[in-house]
Amino acid sequence: MRPQTAKAGPSLEDVAARYAVAITPAMAALIDPGDPNDPIAAQFTPDVRELDALPHERADPIGDDAHAAASCLVHRYPDRVLLKLVNVCPVYCRFCFRRETVGQPTAVSAAVLEDALRYIRADANIWEVILTGGDPFMVSPRRAAHLTQELAAIDHVKIVRWHTRVPVVAPERTTAEFAQALRAEGVTTYVVLHANHPRELTPHARTAIARIIDAGIPMLSQSVLLRGVNDDAETLESLMRTFVELRIKPYYLHHGDLAPGTSHFRTTIERGQALVQTLHDAASGLCQPHYVIDSPGGHGKAPLAPPSARRTQDGWLLRGRDGAWRRYEDPQ
Repeated sequence: MRPQTAKAGPSLEDVAARYAVAITPAMAALIDPGDPNDPIAAQFTPDVRELDALPHERADPIGDDAHAAASCLVHRYPDRVLLKLVNVCPVYCRFCFRRETVGQPTAVSAAVLEDALRYIRADANIWEVILTGGDPFMVSPRRAAHLTQELAAIDHVKIVRWHTRVPVVAPERTTAEFAQALRAEGVTTYVVLHANHPRELTPHARTAIARIIDAGIPMLSQSVLLRGVNDDAETLESLMRTFVELRIKPYYLHHGDLAPGTSHFRTTIERGQALVQTLHDAASGLCQPHYVIDSPGGHGKAPLAPPSARRTQDGWLLRGRDGAWRRYEDPQ
């Protein structure tokens, strides 16, 4: 009787066939090949664990589909919409919550974009348009300028917010021409930069960031709390301090979403709360992001920061930076 051949396990080729893979030269240069736990490599290089989808993980973990107003538009909150401008990114983060849809080399067509703009024009409650994707900084300066001007021409749209990783992962794309294309009279533009580790903020990235801010565009940050990347107090504090030093206000620290095959990145909420409390006690108020989780199913963001005040039968207790709880009388 011939011996049975052992069944081969999943390979990196299987991962690449399932999810988009790309890394830019800027990020590849940061990887330490001698460090098996390198935090940059962890974010961008495929891992066979990505094929281990758990039962509670979801293809659409934050519920975009439940609030789709058009094929590229999500209307979850009354005063703002998400406009998915492109499907591609310069890098593909291995923890991405849109990993089931990004990576297709297609942009939103003019007709689809016009449908989205028509929807925005018709709803006077829409005060803010958030440009996402994919990475919206992948469009040309000409297209960015055209869209910004189209949105600025809508009276009730006052804020345009671009969410991007490009200034960090492909800083050469953030030219002076592109920065100017993000501005138009009639709207205020914000750029939200996604970075998760202080090493990502290289000299070239800092130049790209300064180019945006010096063009008169305020910047905020968003980061994802990732096991093995930034889930320690020293790294998280360094990241937030570096943002502030670069004139970027920390905005969101996201708890990991329930995207398929990403369980090896997720911390516990308890661990996240402990880190946020440590950051609160150690760093300036300028360094404090909102620690949030997107409720599965599209029910919005829920704040996760541990409370520093709690009500008792006799009044209130306030937590001091030493961790002690002290009574506070709430005068009527």
